[in-house]
Amino acid sequence: MKICSLLSSMLIGAVASARSMTPMATLSAARLAGRHTPGRLALLDRPLFKYGALAMGVGELFGDKMKSAPDRTVFLGLAARVASAGIAGAALAPRGEEQAGAAVAVATAVPLAYATLAVRKQAMARIGQTRSGLIEDALIVAAGAAIVALATRR
Repeated sequence: MKICSLLSSMLIGAVASARSMTPMATLSAARLAGRHTPGRLALLDRPLFKYGALAMGVGELFGDKMKSAPDRTVFLGLAARVASAGIAGAALAPRGEEQAGAAVAVATAVPLAYATLAVRKQAMARIGQTRSGLIEDALIVAAGAAIVALATRR
C-alpha cells in the first residue's frame, strides 16, 4: 500500500472536518450519476442511503447558518464526522484497502475539525456567521465534488 493510493481518502476526511455530511452527499450524487468508487461499499447502492445522504447534506448546509447550530467539535458533530469520513474514505480507497482508507479519513477529519472550527470562528468575527458559512460551504462542497469526481469512474 502506498500513501498516494489513500490520498483521496485523506482529502475526503478533510472535507468531513468542515461539513460532516458533504462526503456522503457527494458520493451519493456520484453514484446517482452512474459513477463507481474504487472501494467496494454496498451501502452506496441502497436508494434510501443515497437519497438520505443527499437530503442530509443539503440540510446541513442550511442548518449551519442558524445561530443555534452547535460547534462541529461537540460529541455528535465528531461522531457524524467519524461515520461520514469512514464510509467515504473506504469508498474512495483502492479495492482491498477500504479499512485503511476509512482509518486515514477519520484520522484526518477529527483533528482538522478543531482547526477548521478555529478558522471559521475567526471568519465569523470578521464577516459574520452567514457570510463565513456560505464561503465555507462553497469551498468545501467544491472540494468534495472535485475529490469524488477525480477518484471515481464511469
